[in-house]
Amino acid sequence: MHSELSAEVTFKDIKNSPKVKGLIEGANEVLKSMGYTEHGPRHVGIVAGITRYILENLQVDRRQVELGQIAAYLHDIGNVVHRANHPMTGAALAFPLLNEMGLPIEEIAPILGAIGNHEEMSGHPVSIMSAAVQIADKSDVHRSRVQNPIMESFDIHDRVNYAVTESRVEMDTATKTIALILTIDTKFASVMEFFEIFVSRMVMCRGAAGSFGYRFRLTANGVDLE
Repeated sequence: MHSELSAEVTFKDIKNSPKVKGLIEGANEVLKSMGYTEHGPRHVGIVAGITRYILENLQVDRRQVELGQIAAYLHDIGNVVHRANHPMTGAALAFPLLNEMGLPIEEIAPILGAIGNHEEMSGHPVSIMSAAVQIADKSDVHRSRVQNPIMESFDIHDRVNYAVTESRVEMDTATKTIALILTIDTKFASVMEFFEIFVSRMVMCRGAAGSFGYRFRLTANGVDLE
């Protein structure tokens, strides 16, 4: 019971939870069967790492950084039910899970907001945590996300992800700029194909960065594409 728990629930506790592991792996299996790119432990781990990087550079306090990592790690668990409306489903699944583990409601609430607002079609940067998760999630584009083993049957999402051989997020606190820097192998997809599927995601990143006073910049193969 929550009243019996005195220790702070950590990001490590969340990662080591068998229930969390099961939800993340199950969510990825659902999406893999539907032909989507990887949304499993690799993806959520990277999103959690980028979220931490962003929040630490914004000098958010230690506990809020950790809660941001938790939100990032759980953001896609709703896919275990279905891709449609997965942010809302994920928030609904996260509440009893986090409550059972002993997080107080004042820590659970912003996590739910970040999970529920991470998709570009309906999400808003409702907090610094939420904005950081949005940018981190949309920045994870890389060939290691492709789960389809048959290159001849790649769709545009597979081709674009496979074409990206390097992807990193960099923040410049002096100029208040946050950049997604990509190396794209144009033998597999053109920069225009990248924009075809990622323009709405980049618009979300721009809005998220703007919510905490930063400018978002996208660089592909050394060329700024703002």
